[in-house]
Amino acid sequence: MSLANIDTRKTILLTGATGYLGSNLLQALLARSDYRVIVLKRSFSNTFRISNCLDYVTAYNLDEVELESVFRDNQVDLILHCATDYGRKNVNPLQVVEANLILPLKLMEIGIKYGVKGFINTDTILDKRINHYSLSKKQFKDWLISYRNELICINVVSEHFYGPGDDKTKFVSFVIDSYLRRVAKIELTLGEQKRDFIYIDDMVDAFIKIIDYAFTLSNGFYEFQTGSEQVTTVKDLVQMIGTILDNKITYPDFGALPYRENEVMECVADTTELKKLGWQPQNSLLAGLQKTIKQELNNLTEQL
Repeated sequence: MSLANIDTRKTILLTGATGYLGSNLLQALLARSDYRVIVLKRSFSNTFRISNCLDYVTAYNLDEVELESVFRDNQVDLILHCATDYGRKNVNPLQVVEANLILPLKLMEIGIKYGVKGFINTDTILDKRINHYSLSKKQFKDWLISYRNELICINVVSEHFYGPGDDKTKFVSFVIDSYLRRVAKIELTLGEQKRDFIYIDDMVDAFIKIIDYAFTLSNGFYEFQTGSEQVTTVKDLVQMIGTILDNKITYPDFGALPYRENEVMECVADTTELKKLGWQPQNSLLAGLQKTIKQELNNLTEQL
C-alpha cells in the first residue's frame, strides 16, 4: 500500500447522532477532513436530522449488533457520547439509567480494551436532585472521574442550548412553537429562574474545539462548561420571543405552574477553560432567537 492511500484521519464514535446536538455535531465533523465518524443508533431511530449524512458515515444499530464488534471492526480513537434520555413522557427510570449511565460505562470498558484514547461526555448543569435525568448524569460523572487513569476523560457541562429544528419538548422551542401557533395561553412558572442560554452554533463550535484539544492531552479528568455567561430570567426570555414575533394574542400565564422541587434559581456557565482554547460565543440571546425564529417561520412556510 502506498503512503498516499493510508487513512490518517482520527476516528470518532458518536452516540446520539440522531438527536439535536448530536446531529449538529455530526454535520460539523463531516465538514472536517481530519475526522472519520462512526454512528451508533438504533434500527428504529428517526434519522430525519442526519439523512444527508448517512452515506458518509459508518452506522451501527445498537439493537442489532454486539457492541464490542464495533470496536473490533474499527480503530476508534475517541468516543463522543451525546446520547441522552431526558426522562420525559413518564418513561421508566431504568430507560433513563440505560442511556445516561449503563451505555457510556459499557463504551468506556470496551473502549479501554481496544485502545481508545479518550471519552467526551455531555453533562448537565442541573442539580442531581431535580429528576432522574440529572441524577443519572451526575452519577456517570463520578464514574467518568474514576476512569481518569485509563483514558482522557472529558466532561462537558452544558447550559440550555437552543436553535432551529430542536425538539418541541425543549423549553425554548416549546415557547417559540406556542407563539407561532398563536395559542391563547402558555402556562408557566413565575419565571424568576435565571438561566444561561447558548445558541446551537456556539455550542457546536465549543465541542469542536474540545475535540481538537482532546488529542493533545494525557490521561486524566478535564471539565469544560458551555454557555454564554449571560443570565436571563425565564420570564424575560418568554417575553422576548413574544416581542420578536409581535404576538399580542398569546398570553404568557406566569405563575400558573409551581416551580419544580429543588429548582435551581440561577445557573450560569464559567467558560474560563473553554476560552483558553480560543472559544468565544458569537451569538447574543437576541440574535440567536431571531435566527431560530426566522428558520422556524421558513419551515412553516415550506409546509404550507
